[in-house]
Amino acid sequence: MELQEIADMIDHSLLRPELTTAEIVEGCRLADKYHCVSICCRPSDVKLCTEVLRDSKTIVTTVIGFPHGSSLTGIKVLEAETACRDGAVELDMVINIGRLLSGDYEYVENDIRAVAEAAKKYDAIIKVILENCYLDDEHKRIACRLSEKAGAAFVKTSTGFGKPADGRATGATLDDLRLMREECSSSVKIKAAGGVRSLTEMLEVKAAGADRAGATATKSIMEEAKQRELEGKLEIV
Repeated sequence: MELQEIADMIDHSLLRPELTTAEIVEGCRLADKYHCVSICCRPSDVKLCTEVLRDSKTIVTTVIGFPHGSSLTGIKVLEAETACRDGAVELDMVINIGRLLSGDYEYVENDIRAVAEAAKKYDAIIKVILENCYLDDEHKRIACRLSEKAGAAFVKTSTGFGKPADGRATGATLDDLRLMREECSSSVKIKAAGGVRSLTEMLEVKAAGADRAGATATKSIMEEAKQRELEGKLEIV
C-alpha cells in the first residue's frame, strides 16, 4: 500500500463533547497535514471547520441525530440541510435504533431516505450508523439492506459512544465489518468506527472490508505508516 491510501481511509474524528474551539481548529490542521480524506465534526463546528479547511483537499463531515438516532425525521432533515449549507459534504446519520429493534422497518427506511434525499440536493452523501453494539446479526443485516434501499452511500458500524448494558463491544469488530460487506452490494461502502487506534488495526479493518475508518489517533497512525512505508512494510495483513 501507499501512504495516501491510509490517509484516504481516515475520517479524523472531532466529536468528543469537551473539545474546545482551539482543539477543533488544531484537529482540522492535523487532518490537513496528513491529507486525510475528511474530518468528522460536531454540527456546531461545521462552519468553523469549513473555513479552516477552505484551501484543503480534506472535506468536512458531520453527524445527524447523534448519538442516539431518535430525533424526529424532520429534525434530522433540518440538521442535514443546515449542515450542508454550512459546508458539510458527508453526513453520518444514526439509524433509529429503537424502531429497528421494534421491527418498524418502514419507519427506519423512510427516516434514512428523507436524510439521503435532503443531502442529495446539496450533492452530499450519507453514511448510516447502525450502532451494532445494540443489534444482533439479523438486525445488522436488515439495517444494511434498508440503508442501501434508502440511498445510503456508506453503512457505518458505530458512533463510538454506545454503551450497551450487556458489555458488548461498542466499536468496530472485524466480524461485523465482514457481515456488512457481505450484506451490501459493491455500490455501498463500509465505515469502521470505534476502536481503530493503530496502523495495525487500520489495516485489519481494511482487510475485513472497510473503505473508511473514524479515528482520533490519526497522528500516531500516520506516523507509523510513514515509518513502515520507508521500511517497505506497509501492507494489508
